Amino acid sequence: MTAPNTIRLFGTAPDSIVDGPGLRFAVFVQGCTHGCPGCHNPESQPCAGGEERDIDGLVAEIAANKLAQGVTISGGEPFEQAAACAELARRCHALGLNVWTYSGYTYEQLAAGVPDPAARDLLEQTDVLVDGPFVQVKHSFDLKWRGSSNQRLVDVPATRREGRIVLWETREVEPPKPPSW
Repeated sequence: MTAPNTIRLFGTAPDSIVDGPGLRFAVFVQGCTHGCPGCHNPESQPCAGGEERDIDGLVAEIAANKLAQGVTISGGEPFEQAAACAELARRCHALGLNVWTYSGYTYEQLAAGVPDPAARDLLEQTDVLVDGPFVQVKHSFDLKWRGSSNQRLVDVPATRREGRIVLWETREVEPPKPPSW
């Protein structure tokens, strides 16, 4: 099977600080069938919207951003373009970048191949999965990197290793200690 060479995008943000830790290159795919009330990107829901982009060109744009510490794939719903997003994630890993993926599906659904079998490939290329639908009544501005309290930050490699859901935890870096004179 050949890798997809295009992806349908709602847009990008080359300098996001709200879509995961550090300075991130955020990629927002077009198309989402969840229709969560209160969605922060409702314009990204129609599958026919956005623009078709060449994955090679998108990867070159990401690689040119020398300040980005990682890539976040959000939406829309990345797992509704799972094969294209998996290819993008694979190529971002080759650049040495970590990959966060946001999804309205849960880890358990994606591991079972929902919404399509390529979901497993994207899941394997994801370092942290922010999973679950946005639920307006569980919304809080106090949550870091997620919109509602039902959503989890799943450490995908640790979850696969341990065979159970392992939540990603913020690893705060201690500031350097001043020299003792």
